[in-house]
Amino acid sequence: MSTQPADAQPGPAATADSNAGGFKKIRVVMVAACPFPANHGTPGAIRELAMQLAEQGHEVHVVAYPQSEDIPVAGLIIHRVRLPFFKPGPITIGPSLERIFFDIFMVPKLIQVIWQHKIDVIHAHNYEANIAGAMAKWVTWRPLIYNGVTAMADELPSYGAIKPDGLARAIGKMLDWVVPRMSNVIMVLSDELKDYLTCLGNPADKVLVVPPGVEMQWLSSGNGLQARKKMGVDADVPLVLYTGALEAFQRIDYLLQAMALVCQQDSRSLLVIAANVDNNKALTDYRKMVAELGIADRVRFVTSVALDELPDYLDAATVTVVPRPSCPGYPIKLLNYMAAGKPVVSFAGSAKALVHGYSGYIAADHDVPDLAAGISLLLADPDVSRLLGERARQSLQGVFDWATIAGGVAEVYRQLIRNRKKLSREALSIHLKSSYTPVLEAQTKVSDFVIDGQLVYPVFVKGG
Repeated sequence: MSTQPADAQPGPAATADSNAGGFKKIRVVMVAACPFPANHGTPGAIRELAMQLAEQGHEVHVVAYPQSEDIPVAGLIIHRVRLPFFKPGPITIGPSLERIFFDIFMVPKLIQVIWQHKIDVIHAHNYEANIAGAMAKWVTWRPLIYNGVTAMADELPSYGAIKPDGLARAIGKMLDWVVPRMSNVIMVLSDELKDYLTCLGNPADKVLVVPPGVEMQWLSSGNGLQARKKMGVDADVPLVLYTGALEAFQRIDYLLQAMALVCQQDSRSLLVIAANVDNNKALTDYRKMVAELGIADRVRFVTSVALDELPDYLDAATVTVVPRPSCPGYPIKLLNYMAAGKPVVSFAGSAKALVHGYSGYIAADHDVPDLAAGISLLLADPDVSRLLGERARQSLQGVFDWATIAGGVAEVYRQLIRNRKKLSREALSIHLKSSYTPVLEAQTKVSDFVIDGQLVYPVFVKGG
């Protein structure tokens, strides 16, 4: 593993403590209440942001769980929670008894890192991390940023650990009310999540929308033929792709139902579900569902997909799908699909960066036939697919790249260090937009939606 030990000094990029141009190195600790690095949403986003901050010259420490994957973390200083006489289990997603113990031991480790390395600011990612960060804040008097990626009222019931679902939602909403208030600044991934938290009483001037970034060049550099060869899929087979976790909240059941409808029109198409984190129970359930739907020969499950394989699978895809109808944050897979220039079909609840008819196909939430119709449309018309994929990729440039996002986050750090009570929106506007809800540009004409003399489909534009 390439991770540096806890007492390692920053790499070359992080030692540039120069005052030229007003630059001042910031010492930040990222609190990652998760395995790190790891090949799924939250730890992946933490890794990319942390590495970009280190590349920009800041000293970045990460306090994380014991588990990790062999993924590069150049320039970062990793500090792991260790439990004596306890061997950590495999990497999983969702709540567990093991995580509770890791979270408890994270507090003293975090305080130790803050004192030892003279940390300037604490940046906590998600709920358990923010609780640990708040305790460290009260002891060390360092400013705390809460980085919210989801609404717990939405996510907690999906794990099935608390019954009934109504109780899980109530507990989740209580956490949504309490936990963000512990911080000096709240960063959320979407306008939707900002609206939700402000409706719960969080001051609007304390909540910033900071979406995740994406590595556009890397994600568009894949070799699709190599991925198809590995799966035994011919080059001319239409391939529908889903990448990511198999957890219930991703609603892969909707995707399988939609694929059954797609196969009625296109019997050659193949659905590939490329899972990055193993979940044997979910995999067994989905295999059973595929058999019941009669499409076992049209669905391929690929497990343990490594991060460096992702561009190849994306390049192999004809159409990509986000089947999750409710996602207050930003689905990382959506940005990955867009960065690769692939046409996307998504339920409205996850289509944060898409405009229907311009850069993707947005299906009504929970409407499986609509999801299937979008997939079938893009499979049937390569010209439309290519156009939507190109527009999706173009819409990310200068907005969702990690250099831009990290520059805005660093400005938040500077302002917090100088004054914890008020942020300068004018200074932040150089890097961060006031809203990331996409709208169609005024100069876009209806003719842009016409292919070979026919309107592709009605244009749906979300307000804002």
